[in-house]
Amino acid sequence: MDDINLHYRFLNWRRRIREIREVRAVRYRERLKRMLRDGDILRYHGNSDEVGCFVAARPLSRRNRYFEVTIVDTGVRGMIAVGLVPQLYKLDHQPGWLPHSVAFHADDGKLYNGNTVGQQLGPKCCRGDRIGCGISLDSDDGQLTVFFTKNGKEVGSVDILASPDALFPAVGMHSLGEEVLLDLNAEWGMEEDDAQMIVDSHEEDWGRLHDIKVTGTLLEYVGKGKSIVDVGLAQARRPLNTRFHYYELEITDAGEKCYIALGLARRDYPKNRHPGWSRGSIAYHADDGKLFQGSGVGDAFGPRCFEGDIMGCGIMFPRDYILDGGDDVDDWDLDVIPKPSEVQNDLYASNEDDEDEGEDLEGRKVTVFFTRNGKVVGRREVALPVGGLYPTIGMMSTGEKVRVDLHPLSG
Repeated sequence: MDDINLHYRFLNWRRRIREIREVRAVRYRERLKRMLRDGDILRYHGNSDEVGCFVAARPLSRRNRYFEVTIVDTGVRGMIAVGLVPQLYKLDHQPGWLPHSVAFHADDGKLYNGNTVGQQLGPKCCRGDRIGCGISLDSDDGQLTVFFTKNGKEVGSVDILASPDALFPAVGMHSLGEEVLLDLNAEWGMEEDDAQMIVDSHEEDWGRLHDIKVTGTLLEYVGKGKSIVDVGLAQARRPLNTRFHYYELEITDAGEKCYIALGLARRDYPKNRHPGWSRGSIAYHADDGKLFQGSGVGDAFGPRCFEGDIMGCGIMFPRDYILDGGDDVDDWDLDVIPKPSEVQNDLYASNEDDEDEGEDLEGRKVTVFFTRNGKVVGRREVALPVGGLYPTIGMMSTGEKVRVDLHPLSG
């Protein structure tokens, strides 16, 4: 009898677990209409007569209180809206038009707060601009402050009666060709004005860590190190840009095989693949001196690197690249670079092969260069993926340790 009771209890337990999973699957499911999602890319998929809308699967929270959208293409009219809506928001309306929703609209720079009539909040937005939306945690009971940003700077805020767990990130579009890059895990409060804080908060510098231990600026491989699937990966939180366009590592311990790679990769790069092995990446490998660019087969490139060597990687942006800030720049000669602590902060490369004006952000050509002990080893032209190229370091054998400086030119 006890065995029968135990059997029925087990069946009830299994049924209950299945019911909970089904409820969660329905509750945490993103919703979209007249939109196509490809990874982090959202595209309008309508006829311009009807609104397309995306609502994220999960609401904002204390741990995740901010998100961003980068405009890849404004399409015909640039009618892109970014904001917060209830979970069951009507998907044929722009965010901000219906009650209990709020949004910033790129085409007119207006704030829409539960109304089809907007109020001027900030400037209009165009291709390449980043629009952010977040909630303040210092709001009074019953009220919540929703703020909006453009390219990392706050443009305005509004107080609304709502609970954070009732507000879901939303994006609206309304004309052919509109396309955005969605970042639901963006962070607020670590922009250019806080650059020194970023340098000091070393653990916060890394957006992704797999089989890598961080101790200050030191990265240590802690994986198994027995096969090619045992790659340890560290990827920076932010991509290289015209302000911070170069980074370095020093090999403090070559470990068993010195399977250390330094390079750049797209944000969603596979965690168990060495930089350079897969699409959207390029890397200089210390053990054999080869360059890997989206392939498991490397090309002879430079000398091997050993314990004590300093490897560097950077991007030379074209002269017409849109700057993040107003930094003063000078031309530089790439044949020789001074010692690592004195590498000149030149943001531009000579643009001998001019690209067509208005070229799409995805596929824009930039020159990636690598250094060894302060001297340029070589360079390659690569296509800049939407969202940029992130400093990425790979390790794969026991005992490997490197010391990383993500901003060697800032001080």
